[in-house]
Amino acid sequence: MKSYRPLCILIVACTSVFACHAASTMNELVLVEAESFDDLGGWAVDPQFMDQMGSPFLLAHGLGVPVRDAVTTVTLPRPGLYHVWVRTRDWAAKPETGGQRIEDRMPSAVLHLPSSAGQAPGKFQLVLDDVPITPNLGTEDAAWHWQSGGIIEVKNRTCKLALHDPTGFEGRCDAILFARNPDFIPPDRGETLAKWRREVSGLPQAPQEAGRFDLVVVGGGMAGTCTAISAARLGLQVALVQDRPVLGGNNSSEVRVHLNGQINLPPYPRLGDVVRELDPDNRGNAQPAAFYNDDKKLELVRAESNIHLFLNIHAYKVEKEGSRIVAVIGRDIRTSKDLRFAAPLFADCTGDGTIGFLAGADYRMGRESWSETGETLAPKEPDKMTMGASVQWYSIETPEPSSFPECPWALEFTEQSCERTTRGDWNWETGLNKDQIADFESIRDHGLRAVYGNWAFLKNHGKDKTKYANRALSWVAYVAGKRESRRLVGDVILSQQDVQQQREYPDAFVTTTWSLDLHYPDPANSKYFPGEEFKTICKTPAIKPYAIPYRCFYSRNVENLFMAGRDVSVTHVALGTVRVMRTCGMMGEVVGMAASICKSRSTTPRGVFVEHLPELKELATRGVGK
Repeated sequence: MKSYRPLCILIVACTSVFACHAASTMNELVLVEAESFDDLGGWAVDPQFMDQMGSPFLLAHGLGVPVRDAVTTVTLPRPGLYHVWVRTRDWAAKPETGGQRIEDRMPSAVLHLPSSAGQAPGKFQLVLDDVPITPNLGTEDAAWHWQSGGIIEVKNRTCKLALHDPTGFEGRCDAILFARNPDFIPPDRGETLAKWRREVSGLPQAPQEAGRFDLVVVGGGMAGTCTAISAARLGLQVALVQDRPVLGGNNSSEVRVHLNGQINLPPYPRLGDVVRELDPDNRGNAQPAAFYNDDKKLELVRAESNIHLFLNIHAYKVEKEGSRIVAVIGRDIRTSKDLRFAAPLFADCTGDGTIGFLAGADYRMGRESWSETGETLAPKEPDKMTMGASVQWYSIETPEPSSFPECPWALEFTEQSCERTTRGDWNWETGLNKDQIADFESIRDHGLRAVYGNWAFLKNHGKDKTKYANRALSWVAYVAGKRESRRLVGDVILSQQDVQQQREYPDAFVTTTWSLDLHYPDPANSKYFPGEEFKTICKTPAIKPYAIPYRCFYSRNVENLFMAGRDVSVTHVALGTVRVMRTCGMMGEVVGMAASICKSRSTTPRGVFVEHLPELKELATRGVGK
């Protein structure tokens, strides 16, 4: 790891130096999107919050060990003086306002609240031709903003640009701007920022056509992957659009949750055959990456000639005609280029119900009241509480004692409040009382602050710290495993009574076997961290196997939209049983079958139920497994 000595930066107080070179056109601005760096080094591309802050960014996720520099080449208009701006944030600072979309936030100058103890864990430097050219970045505002890196002198047009991380604690860089005009301030919010970025980068305003498909599936978790395989094997040309480099969602190496729920059960024992093909055949959460066999899922999908796989594409916009979606627009996470996916049918397998939301589909979020649903497990009054997102982790035994930095910006622990453990499972869960979409970055970050704070206490201050001397953090998830957010509304909203009273539906297909597994803040954790809980308990009333109706798998008001996964049409209580991944995968198998009928019979998802239900039952009886 390189060590950089501080450089005395050339700061120009008199702007007249720039009089003959004032920036008046876009070519006097050079914007470098951090995710487009040629060599990411040890930095990771994090696109989880694009809908909130507008872009992917690079994350220095080193578990307290500085990551390798990210490096790229930048060509400037000419040598000379440039004002450097870097879009970043101090992620451990406490924002004055939170939970808003970026368009609604106050200007970043209002949010100048640095980290506790005056330390910003995610500080980093910008390095030009092996010389640091900025002070520490990521040290000012809690909100995403452009932090000034000062005015520098550039002697060569083409330079090597690097991001240098000295901490390994989640430094984050969105973009770097070189401006010839010292007075230029880049736009900071919403659509104004998005449009300006595309203009400066010279990107086309219109998206490129990705192709013409029969079905566009957005989301490559178990539900989306099974949808795509099912439809493809029945003859449809399918676009599978996934915003990560791997498939599997929570069952990928990024999140590391094993598959739950039973498959191949009555009334259609062949449902689950595709799930079985994708299954990595291992049990256990927070295990080594190979445990989740990402390659197996990718190989199975790539073996299907009718599937057109688009990895690292974030769907962020839809085009509609009346009550129908005609296209989805996705952005390449590395290049920022837009693709347009047109089709007569779409499947929202995003988990967050993103496509449905963008299309104006009816949805619910939070807990319904018992007076509305009659569910005994529902609260008396409706609220916004959801199940949370897990940041899992584990440590490993080391031959020699290892150190871990102090983390004054993390959660503060004592002998009474610390968790004496060497790994964190599903119950390291945050954000139950926050908005799992608008607040998701802070929810994930709170999980990180809990993991790092607890580990620092165990290693450095606990009465039994010798027990942890020869242990080191080996893996901490930076992609949080989410359980609940939007639930799109279909022609049937599955409820607790449906499941427990075994109500029969004529379109009953996917058999759920998991309990009514609902999560709540752990009272033992609330005792020490009221309002800042990071652990949960679950209440799990058992059920008998129950077949979910097909009408939960399409939108009631967007004519050509299917859904599969945790965003299907259920109440909060009923979500407790249907949300596990083998069950979600079987939903996808049925949706793929229904989509094939939509094509062959020139009908809609609702039309399959109304006019072609026997045909769907026949397909479910046969299955699409190999």
